[in-house]
Amino acid sequence: MANAVHVLVVDDDADVRGLLATVLEGDAGPRVAQAASGAEGMALLGREEFDVALVDVQMPDRSGLDVLRWARAAEIDTELIVLTAHADVETAVQAMRLGAYDFIPKPCKNAELREVVAKAAEKKALRRENSALKEVVNRRDGLPTIVGESPEIREVLAMIGRIAASDRPVLVEGESGTGKELVARSIHLQSRRAARPFVSVNCGALPDTLLESELFGHKKGAFSGAIDSRVGLFEAANGGTLFLDEIGEMSPAMQV
Repeated sequence: MANAVHVLVVDDDADVRGLLATVLEGDAGPRVAQAASGAEGMALLGREEFDVALVDVQMPDRSGLDVLRWARAAEIDTELIVLTAHADVETAVQAMRLGAYDFIPKPCKNAELREVVAKAAEKKALRRENSALKEVVNRRDGLPTIVGESPEIREVLAMIGRIAASDRPVLVEGESGTGKELVARSIHLQSRRAARPFVSVNCGALPDTLLESELFGHKKGAFSGAIDSRVGLFEAANGGTLFLDEIGEMSPAMQV
C-alpha cells in the first residue's frame, strides 16, 4: 500500500487503536492517525483529508453510525469502514445504507483488514483521478477565462502555450490583480501535468515558521502543537504545479 494513503482510526479503546495502526502501517503501509472518540474523529475528518477511516460502532459519545450520518451530510470524501465487536445484520445494513464502504466484525484477521483498507483507498484514488480528469476536460479547451483580442493578450496566450511544453520553473510578474494565478493555472492546464494537482499558496500571508511547515510538511511531535504528521505542499503538488503566489513578500532567508 502506498505511503501517500492517509488512514484515520476512530475507536475509544486505546489498545485497539494502537493495534490497528500497527497492523496497517507495517513496513510500508499508510500513514495512520488516531481519534479516541466519535467527536474527535469527526473533527479530524472535517479538518484533514483522509482516504480511509476505520470507525468503531460502539463509542460512548458518538456512535460509528452517528459519524457516518455526519460524514454523509457534510459530504466528507473519505471511504468509511465500520468496525464492531457486536456484529449483527441490522447494524451492517444501516451502515451500508449510510454510505459505509464495508463492515468488519472485531476481531478481524490482519490480512483481511489490510486488503479491505487497500481496496477502499484504491476506490478513493480512482474517484480523485476521475474528478481531476473531468476538470481537465471541462477547462482545457482553449482558455475560456482569459478573454481578449488585443495584440498583448494574444502574445500572452502564445507565450503560455510555449511555456506549458516545458518543465522548467516559471516566474510570472505583474501588479496585484492582473491575473498572475490565472496565467499560472492556464500554463498548468495546457501542460502534460494537467491531470495532476494545481496547488496555490500565498507566501505573503504566512509567517516564515508557518510557511516552512506548509511547504515542507512536518512529522508528528516535530514541534509544540504538531499532533499529527502533515504532508507539505511540495509533496501534495508532486507531478503537478505548485504556485508560490506573492513570492517576493517572503523573507530573504526563506527565499534562499
